[in-house]
Amino acid sequence: MIPNILEKLSTRAKNSLIASQRLAESQKVPAGTEHLFYGVVKEASSFAASVILKNKVTAEQIREELLKGSFNNAGVLIDDGITLELKLALEKSAIVAQTHNYQFIGTEHFLFALAEGNSAASVLMKKLGLDPEQLKKSLKGIFENFSRLPEMISQDEDNDQMDFPEPPSRIKSTTLDYFATDLTKKATEGNIDPVIGREKEIERVISILNRRNKNNPVLIGEPGVGKTAIVEGLALAITQGEVPDFLLDKKILSLDLALVIAGSMFRGEFENRLKQIIDEIQDSENVILFIDELHTIVGAGATQGSLDAANILKPALARAELSVIGATTLSDYKKHFENDAALERRFQPVLIEEPTLEQTKKILEGLKNNYEKHHRLRITPEALHAAAEYATRYIPDRFLPDKAIDLLDESAAQMRTKLGRSKKFRNIKALEAEISKLEQEKATAVIEQNFDSAKALKYQQLKLQKSLESSKKRFESKTEKNLPELTEDHIIQTIASITKIPLQKLMQKELRQLSSLFQTLQKYIIGQDEALKTIAETVKRARTGVSSHARPIGSFLFLGPTGVGKTETAKVLAREIFGAESSLVKVDMSEFMEKHSVARLTGAPAGYVGFEEGGRLTEAIRRKPYSVVLFDEMEKAHPDVYNILLQILDEGRLTDASGRKIDFKNTIIILTSNIGTGEIYQEEIGFDEKSIPEINHQKSEQKILKTLKSHLRPELINRIDNTLVFRSLDKDSLKKIVQLELERLAKRLEENHINLNHDIKLINFLNKVSHDPREGARKIRRNIEKYLENAISEQILLGKIPKNSQIKFQVEEKNKKQPIKILVS
Repeated sequence: MIPNILEKLSTRAKNSLIASQRLAESQKVPAGTEHLFYGVVKEASSFAASVILKNKVTAEQIREELLKGSFNNAGVLIDDGITLELKLALEKSAIVAQTHNYQFIGTEHFLFALAEGNSAASVLMKKLGLDPEQLKKSLKGIFENFSRLPEMISQDEDNDQMDFPEPPSRIKSTTLDYFATDLTKKATEGNIDPVIGREKEIERVISILNRRNKNNPVLIGEPGVGKTAIVEGLALAITQGEVPDFLLDKKILSLDLALVIAGSMFRGEFENRLKQIIDEIQDSENVILFIDELHTIVGAGATQGSLDAANILKPALARAELSVIGATTLSDYKKHFENDAALERRFQPVLIEEPTLEQTKKILEGLKNNYEKHHRLRITPEALHAAAEYATRYIPDRFLPDKAIDLLDESAAQMRTKLGRSKKFRNIKALEAEISKLEQEKATAVIEQNFDSAKALKYQQLKLQKSLESSKKRFESKTEKNLPELTEDHIIQTIASITKIPLQKLMQKELRQLSSLFQTLQKYIIGQDEALKTIAETVKRARTGVSSHARPIGSFLFLGPTGVGKTETAKVLAREIFGAESSLVKVDMSEFMEKHSVARLTGAPAGYVGFEEGGRLTEAIRRKPYSVVLFDEMEKAHPDVYNILLQILDEGRLTDASGRKIDFKNTIIILTSNIGTGEIYQEEIGFDEKSIPEINHQKSEQKILKTLKSHLRPELINRIDNTLVFRSLDKDSLKKIVQLELERLAKRLEENHINLNHDIKLINFLNKVSHDPREGARKIRRNIEKYLENAISEQILLGKIPKNSQIKFQVEEKNKKQPIKILVS
């Protein structure tokens, strides 16, 4: 009779069912819901019986009503001598228990099911003066208040009175079983990953646990360094017998503090639960309690006039009646524990450092088999090393080994997702679905007493089951031989999607790109070859690993007159090295002229408005660590800004207002300034015209550098890799820039299906009217807007330049009002 339900019945529920069957047999009728109601109340020590007895209804009263015969044969008879109504009630009780996360079916679930609808039991309840709906309401409230569960179990279990052998999945019987997870059991079942390279830390934890007093280690470290893994490693060592004798019979239970708090609606419930947990640990004498995120015990469960978890635990910790392992972060330990000396002294801190790159590689090698088995693929040694190296290099705001493991796991998941599933695998899933459907049809046939149909369905189900097992074996055998490989390229693709850096381009073409970086910069920056060559050489040294990794990729101070390409160089570097101009973080130093405004770079101090928002500079780099950082017009900044720059240039990092260390090692730092450019345009008289620009540049460079020393502190200048003075633009350079700007205009017009043709006359005219050393190349853009773009836009609006037309310009310098005319063809 419904064997899967019988297996989940508690002892008292089984006793109730036996009593109901015996009464029905004595009456020579099938057992119905009315008989089960009698059986439930007869089991006087059960929870359900206590509910009924409170309403002055006894088992004897129910028996008398049943013996009168008014309820006999109330239901349709089915197999095993029970009515269909009783069978449905038993199924309903199983559903109720499962819905409320019970591990068993108890008498209270029977009572809830019996009170449903117009069953014989429900009618009998009404006759005896009970209100079935009120009973259901009361029971439902108890089900939802999980805090009563351990109490109910203790009432509903008694090993001395067991008439049935318990199933293998023994129901949980203690408070700890409900609120904690047995890590030693998980280790025995093989559900814990191996722990590599943490032998010293585990030994330190064992030493503290062996102390007579204050034997409570707390693992302190940054998120992701492996604090929880060390505790799991200890549990694994216990199961393998690789611990001192005093630990051999110990088990480590991980407490779920949120579950302890959940449902404790009434005052004193939380304290009662925690006290029960402490008492059980003291009674067992072989339990080590692990509390992850240990700082959460401070204030947990506290209400007005009650104690929090920390204060409840303190006495037991002080008397060494309780052994606790905790884990928390450095910041949380400082915030919650260092302010409570009484709590802090009861724990012994164990500092967990972030593993090195080499240690992380060994950790990944140790985890390799588990991830291969889970994702059904092979992981190459190159992929393991790449996961560690790229995680270290490109995910600076997280910690090893967590970030490397995540990168490996996600790469494998992405690869499996892209591969999809084979046709054979889909056939297997289809067979499983068909078998499940047949199971449901068979169950329906049995309920409807269509046994011939049920027998045929069972035969069909067995046939499909054999076919399924055969298909699975063939599929697994073939898959094992042709497992896909996870390579370094897959790791690169994943890290690129996480960091938004075009790493495929960076890794595959980097050597060729770096070797031609100078030529690439020359295409966009005109007349500054010396500066560009220095920039290219600095970037090459950093990218090939020759220069120090402890500082930014490169740091430059761009000096010189306005409009010569200083800011444009920063944009081109961002595009060519980091893939897009959006990788340029521009900080206008004119916004930081006042002392109080400097804090905006790293964030407002705690307690001030904007503290949660973070710093303008630090947040930008934290979100996008691969960037060109441009500090524009440095001479306008407050001197306190220089202190921030010193930290970035010297150590490659900056601490924000929240205490987070922001990594600048993957940035290019550029400072621009117009210091000392006020007198560099004085014309040199008596020299040949062709040599004037060179002479002017040498003199202006000396003058600018001399002025620089009086404006910037020496320690800042000395920390900058290169100080570059940009040349004033001569006519030849301006001519090339005119050509470049016209090509850009032609490209924009081409998007609107308009072709632009320009000749040398137009270039010469624009060059002539734009030559002004005081404005550099900026005047070229203004003149193109004035003479070309304004005229083109006006003609387009008038409909005189249709799509797919060609335009060219006719230069008439004598016509002062309109020196350039548009010709459309």
